Amino acid sequence: MATSVAIRVESLASSGIESIPKEYIRHQEELTSIVNVFEEEKKEEGPQVPTIDLTEIESEDMEVRERCRLELKKAAMEWGVMHLVNHGISDELMDCVRKVGQEFFELPIEEKEKLANDQGSGNIQGYGSKLANNDRGLLEWEDYFFHLVYPEDKRDLSIWPKTPSDYTEVTSEYARQLRGLASKILSALSLCLGLEQGRLEKEVGGLEELLLQMKINYYPKCPQPELALGVEAHTDVSALTFILHNMVPGLQLFYQGKWVTAKCVPNSIIMHIGDTIEILSNGKFKSILHRGLVNKEKVRISWAVFCEPPKEKIILKPLPETVSETEPSLFPPRTFAQHIEHKLFRKTQDALSTESEASV
Repeated sequence: MATSVAIRVESLASSGIESIPKEYIRHQEELTSIVNVFEEEKKEEGPQVPTIDLTEIESEDMEVRERCRLELKKAAMEWGVMHLVNHGISDELMDCVRKVGQEFFELPIEEKEKLANDQGSGNIQGYGSKLANNDRGLLEWEDYFFHLVYPEDKRDLSIWPKTPSDYTEVTSEYARQLRGLASKILSALSLCLGLEQGRLEKEVGGLEELLLQMKINYYPKCPQPELALGVEAHTDVSALTFILHNMVPGLQLFYQGKWVTAKCVPNSIIMHIGDTIEILSNGKFKSILHRGLVNKEKVRISWAVFCEPPKEKIILKPLPETVSETEPSLFPPRTFAQHIEHKLFRKTQDALSTESEASV
């Protein structure tokens, strides 16, 4: 039986509607904290997402190198998210990544539909929109394109966009360079925990097994941005997540009980510590709750690359060196697949309990 084509958010946004369908309207407890993202980004007071300059991360001067690592460690422990600058990936390459991604989303919807995924059958790679498959039936104001980009021998190039013609070349080179940056960060974080340099990389699958999955998030203009979210609040299951964007604000972090809007830092890549590293570090490094806002003035596009361990091959649990009598293990042993299942189950339970409370 043919599956019906999902309604794309882009179609809704360009149809001229003045109010959004009820499936996109968030629950009351969320609505009270949704703000004008442009006004929020201008604010100078209050906590700000840290910026880490990686120029000296591999300096031959031990003191200089150590100072850089300490800044990285502080950001990973306090925030779990940071703007990386001087990360070694050229502005030209990042601009090319933005260009080919934007050009793909500017194609007619009929063209993009040729690469549509089939979430119902578990085929999540390709062009898609969120299905209302959570218990609260809520949708997010975004379309996306999702595909595995590294290692190269695990890619399925048949579902990669053929237009623009340089999409594969540009995205492949970006993935290759990001993989090098991931190694550099994992190495530094290992040393920050007092571990051998290559330890965290090995624990998340090493060069052979660590998967880089790219999700290009496309957030169309929204006629009622005060009622919707581009992405609902979540933590990333990955080891690390790297995010490039088109300099339109939208990312918010839940820090010290409040939502903080990330600034748009030129030439930076945003990096999240994911659940996987939080577990391995026994909670010393944080996987921060975050979400995406939308607006009615500008399309926002972000390129998130999730560095994920193999689903079944590795048991994730706090490393012995991070556990002591005073710091007992905070996480039970699970495979990456089991961790994802656990999060989905918990989310479902939370949604059900919210619904039952609302009906009382």
